[in-house]
Amino acid sequence: MKIAIAQLNPIIGDLLGNSQTILETAQKAASENVRLLLTPELSLCGYPPRDLLLNPSFIEAMDFTLQQLAKDLPADLAVLVGTVVKNADAHVTGGKNLFNSIALLESGQVKQYFHKRLLPTYDVFDENRYFEPGLNANYFILDEIKIGLTICEDLWNNEDFWGKRSYAVNPIADLSNLGVDLIVNLSASPYTVGKQKLREAMLQHSAVNFKHPVIYTNQIGGNDDLIFDGRSFAVNQQGEIICRAKGFKADLVVVEFDEIQRDLQLGSVSPADESEDEEIWQALVLGVKDYIQKCHFSKVVLGLSGGVDSALVAAIATAALGKENVFCVLMPSPYSSQHSISDALALGENLGIKTHILPIGELMQGFDHTLADLFAGTEFGIAEENIQSRIRGNLLMAIANKFGHLLLSTGNKSEMAVGYCTLYGDMNGGLAVIADVPKTRVYSLCHWLNAHNQTEIIPQNILTKAPSAELKPGQVDQDSLPAYEILDDILERLIHNHQSAAQIVAAGHDSVIVNRVLQMVARAEFKRRQAPPGLKITDRAFGTGWRMPIARVVSS
Repeated sequence: MKIAIAQLNPIIGDLLGNSQTILETAQKAASENVRLLLTPELSLCGYPPRDLLLNPSFIEAMDFTLQQLAKDLPADLAVLVGTVVKNADAHVTGGKNLFNSIALLESGQVKQYFHKRLLPTYDVFDENRYFEPGLNANYFILDEIKIGLTICEDLWNNEDFWGKRSYAVNPIADLSNLGVDLIVNLSASPYTVGKQKLREAMLQHSAVNFKHPVIYTNQIGGNDDLIFDGRSFAVNQQGEIICRAKGFKADLVVVEFDEIQRDLQLGSVSPADESEDEEIWQALVLGVKDYIQKCHFSKVVLGLSGGVDSALVAAIATAALGKENVFCVLMPSPYSSQHSISDALALGENLGIKTHILPIGELMQGFDHTLADLFAGTEFGIAEENIQSRIRGNLLMAIANKFGHLLLSTGNKSEMAVGYCTLYGDMNGGLAVIADVPKTRVYSLCHWLNAHNQTEIIPQNILTKAPSAELKPGQVDQDSLPAYEILDDILERLIHNHQSAAQIVAAGHDSVIVNRVLQMVARAEFKRRQAPPGLKITDRAFGTGWRMPIARVVSS
């Protein structure tokens, strides 16, 4: 039996468009004599649909679209489609109104529904808000092959692999006890750095432990802050990877199940990424491209300071959208160094993007004049520094409004963590491209980009000079912050590893610096709450999965 993995990029809420994509993919699969086509979790409506699920008309439209899709599919092809099903017993049992489901479509009909059993509520997931968990093990028989079916999280509760149990049931073990021949998993699993290695290790362990081949199907694309990397794959009973789809691209791969051997045969295996920097780059490029297109923009604008952060964002945007769709604005103040201007112009030339210079000195004087009486007798400080940033933010928003561009914010995760950014200034924008990328990783990505292209895309001077906001004479970031190597390690321990101040100090960091960083992170919460959405690449991002109170006591 030939089985195809459809690695799709759905648009959330586009029922007709997503249905058409599934249909076209099914027609292609049928031309290759495929018997069963797998599509990702909630492939019909896109994942995550979030509060669209609260709209009854949306659920009804989804069901109508599914029924029509079943009629349109090739007659000899069985297709598994991710959808939402009403819970008919909810008014009696008190359960949620919906199931996160997979529909088996064949011969013009919806033959069967299967409900997701494990509903995640950690990080960005909030599935208990909408769905009732399925109670039964899911399987179906196709051409005398007993196929077990799981939906995303259903795979992630193998206590032998994790050393603990996170849910009361283990769907994989239940399917093994039912004697299935093959297990398929239909997922919408967001990308984080290094996650693919974990997925592959987990499924290899399950395949060997339960002696069943496993096929894993994942969606691709950017949906708001989430990026889906695809990289669908299959493992045989020996735990060998026998096929892998492309990363960060739509794909259709075919594997064959041998009815005699009761195992999967070797297929096409796309190579794994060579480094974390390479996969992060691909993720961010995809995230920007999809966010812009799915939000119906075509061009972007951003401020180019001559620093490393805006340089990286400009390079990502150019790769995602093409050089003709990226517009960069230099806004030097009297405190801007000449090399910042020349570095920014050199970057623009390297990328082939359009740049424009808007000096802000006269605008600064206008603010100084207007505020002179009120600020009389005070010293130049943060208020005046931030006015410069807010002038730049206003200019960029004016350009975005005038020409219909989307403004990209260029702040990195280290700055967002400690509040080294200005509300209504450099935080302005519709998308924060590198808000989940620590400063040290920003440098790493830039070095990788130059090495990968075997040319100096990011000018060397941008990579070697001391980072500075240039809001006052001689200013450098380290006047206000610890060295970024120190800061990023503290933040990694605090944000990702949930370590206490005492634990971080025990790891070798100065207690004064640690306590100061903890205070800065807590105080900056109100800023992060007002920041544009940022593309998520780590397992602990300042986005939908970050739920810290603003008004709180900072614990050590």
